[in-house]
Amino acid sequence: MGAAKATLIVVGTLGGLGAVLAYSPPHKSLVLGGNLSGNLGGGAGGIPTPAQTPAQTPAQTSSPTPTSPSVATPKESSTPTQAKPVQKPTSKPASKPVSKPVSKPATKPAPPKKSAAPALINGTFSGSTAQTAYGPVQVQIDVKNSKIVAARALQLPQSTQRDLDINSQAIPILISETVAASSADIQGVSGASYTSQGWYDSLVSAIANAGL
Repeated sequence: MGAAKATLIVVGTLGGLGAVLAYSPPHKSLVLGGNLSGNLGGGAGGIPTPAQTPAQTPAQTSSPTPTSPSVATPKESSTPTQAKPVQKPTSKPASKPVSKPVSKPATKPAPPKKSAAPALINGTFSGSTAQTAYGPVQVQIDVKNSKIVAARALQLPQSTQRDLDINSQAIPILISETVAASSADIQGVSGASYTSQGWYDSLVSAIANAGL
């Protein structure tokens, strides 16, 4: 029973809704009829009603924004910028010191003096004693004007007769060579080598003492 009631209620509700929707009010029919008669026959039976004109909603028109005239943007000039000249330093370089020429001496240098000629040597000079295997030998020279003009033996070997024989033969030759060379550049005597060597050593000492 409950289910049947619910079904009837639903069906009744749907039927009522359909009747309501199918029903058209009479004023609407009159208005529509009046409009039709008035428009078609022009009779007075219909009640003229002003035609409902749809309200025109003015479209929102956006006022055109005045466009500003395009301003031509000046293009960048491709002309290269001239470089500014570099300013040279105003400070002047320090001037080099001017060296003054050295003044020449007014007086000419004196010519070098000639060395005085050495004084001539004169006198008698003895040499040191030279020791030999057979005995001592000593020489003495006489010098005149820086030249040897004479020579003699102050000491000679005299131990044996042979020494005396050698001296008698060798000493005159050694004296002659000494005066001829006027120096110690002598040859000596063969067979009297020891006496000749002793003579030479003493002669060199005598010449040194004389300053020759």
